[in-house]
Amino acid sequence: MTVGSESKPGTAEKRRPRHPSTLDSILRPRSVAVVGASNKPGSVGGEIFRNLIASSFTGAVYPVNRTSTVVQSVRAYPSLAHVPDDVELVVIAVPRDHVVSVVDDSVAKGVGGMVIVTAGFSETGAEGAALQTQIVERIDRGGVRLVGPNCLGVLNTDHEVCLNATFAPTWPEPGNIAFLSQSGALGVAILDYAHSLGIGIRQFVSVGNKADVSGNDLLEYWENDPGTEVILLYLESFGDPRRFMELARRLGRRKPIIAVKSGRTESGARAASSHTGSLAGLDVAVDALLGQAGVIRTDTIEELFDAAMLLANQPVPRGNRVAILTNAGGPGIMASDACESRDLEIPRLSAEVEDELRSFLPGEASVRNPVDLLAAADAGIYERALALLLGDDRIDAVIVLFVPPIFTDAAAVADAICRAAIDTDKPVLTCLMGTHGVPAALSSLRAGRFPSYTFPEDAAMALVRAVRYGRWLGRPEEKPETPAGEVAERARAAIRPRDSIDEDGVWLDPKEVHHILMAYGIEIPLSALAESPEAAAEAADYIGYPAVVKLASDTITHKSDVGGVVASLGDADAVRRAFDAIHNGLAAIGRESEMTGVLVQPMVEGVELFVGSRNDPAFGPLIAFGVGGINVELWRDVVFRVHPITPADARDMLAEIRGAKLLDGFRGSPPADRRAVEDVLLRLNQMVGDLPEILEIDINPLMALPPGKGVVAVDARIRVGGPTNDQLVRNAG
Repeated sequence: MTVGSESKPGTAEKRRPRHPSTLDSILRPRSVAVVGASNKPGSVGGEIFRNLIASSFTGAVYPVNRTSTVVQSVRAYPSLAHVPDDVELVVIAVPRDHVVSVVDDSVAKGVGGMVIVTAGFSETGAEGAALQTQIVERIDRGGVRLVGPNCLGVLNTDHEVCLNATFAPTWPEPGNIAFLSQSGALGVAILDYAHSLGIGIRQFVSVGNKADVSGNDLLEYWENDPGTEVILLYLESFGDPRRFMELARRLGRRKPIIAVKSGRTESGARAASSHTGSLAGLDVAVDALLGQAGVIRTDTIEELFDAAMLLANQPVPRGNRVAILTNAGGPGIMASDACESRDLEIPRLSAEVEDELRSFLPGEASVRNPVDLLAAADAGIYERALALLLGDDRIDAVIVLFVPPIFTDAAAVADAICRAAIDTDKPVLTCLMGTHGVPAALSSLRAGRFPSYTFPEDAAMALVRAVRYGRWLGRPEEKPETPAGEVAERARAAIRPRDSIDEDGVWLDPKEVHHILMAYGIEIPLSALAESPEAAAEAADYIGYPAVVKLASDTITHKSDVGGVVASLGDADAVRRAFDAIHNGLAAIGRESEMTGVLVQPMVEGVELFVGSRNDPAFGPLIAFGVGGINVELWRDVVFRVHPITPADARDMLAEIRGAKLLDGFRGSPPADRRAVEDVLLRLNQMVGDLPEILEIDINPLMALPPGKGVVAVDARIRVGGPTNDQLVRNAG
């Protein structure tokens, strides 16, 4: 029996939802039976039973063992049927081949919940998956909730429960944090690390294969648990990303959610055939999903707990203005650099605060932010200075640094920090560097609920994440607009019959693309498809000069790579020469047969932007926005959101690209029509929601005209294919 091997997505999200209160049988049971409880030291069943007793579980515990009449000094029973009382939760720790029969016994007993720690199911292949399916069928018929299989177990430190149904060696301190882990082995380390930091855990659930209880189920449960104030997640996969975003968006308004998501790389992905496809990797989708939902993503478990220490104990910062209080110049400089390099501001203090500091600090001290009290500063100095900083309206948070000299009592300084900040509504973070007196000081800070970090950079990074969460909280609560069905039907009429589309989809021709864009009110330039130099010249005479000639091809995606775009053409002769140049260039590389003609358009001046979408198999459509033109993949200045997006999402996308200044007018160039760009993003959002047939779409460049003049989709490509059943279900909501 092993626990902690890589789990695969279970079946929980594919089955009917159940009310979250049904998880009480697992997290707040009145009685627990351990099937596989043992006297053998180190056995999984033995450790689980020992932990239940050691944690002082408030209910009854029944060991079930086929051959032993007594387990760890407690009367044992040969089967669940022999247990004389009702059993609410069964923990199953028997070999894989016996699990299904124990599940049958549990259903017959009328239990409300099960935890299967045994491994060897869907994570191992077809045979194990078939056994897992049998288990799911049985619990569905019996109305039983299940955590696992292939998991570490569950615990609840609430004094009314005191449940430790895990085989982890550590019982954490009680607290206000709920933790979900998809890895059992990592869960052991997580509980141990939390204990070493003094971080209190309220509930811990190792979900394993998620055959029934999923992360989404637990989010719903913790939403209504008054003792849970912060939620931590270690994720390996998403079963239902859209449902996750919906729940996290709602729950995150009341309780911070902090997550580590493993699997940042996507190996074996198909070669992308569009700008959007080449830019929208797996981790991009995860980042977009978590960001939209207000989930604070960290890169490591250590950073996860750094952020948790802050948000579980201190208020969310109202802004990014930070004061630094120190008794040593070097750490103060380190903290300043760490803050300012991560979008935190170190502002000048008010004149009144500086004058007050100057009144009791030595002349050599620095009263400017960061405030350096010098090494001789005692607890009283720290208390007065910190109170002043917290009272300054220019400050949103304070980082307090202390390097304990031999002649200063670190514990007294910690007590002073607690007194000065006891009634503030601004977060206070501490960093005690060194060893002299630090353990006692840390104990005092933990009692006062002030997070303490080993180094200034750790405190700064935790504060950055809290500030970003505060900004998300400050956004208006908006819901995506409901798509208009009649628009979708007009657009769908432009798409060729489904039976003519192969498995990989097909790129629509320019005429089809234009019809779809026009159906959704996205402006396109007057265009004409020409199959000869003379036809191109006639089209340009009608459209007007200067003109642009672009390659028309069903197979060549990046026209510029093959010389397929010729701009600033002033007359008919220039247009004819451009047609011939494109044809001859393709002939030189043996690809002239891929040319179906050219598209003739007028020149459009403005800010070149990029808008696109890719239908991800797991996450659904991803909406992309960035700086456009031929270098979109070179600079990769693109941000993503998961469909559906809100108006606030669209506004944020414009602000997040590195080239955002281009939209405001850069070095004398005219600014862009921001509202029109946001409107196109929302129209694209509606389009890909209405039409799951759209697999990829690139609008590049989307030319943004000056404010009030709108935008023009100068060039666009759309690839369509038949939607899968999962996509159709997701599209239906």
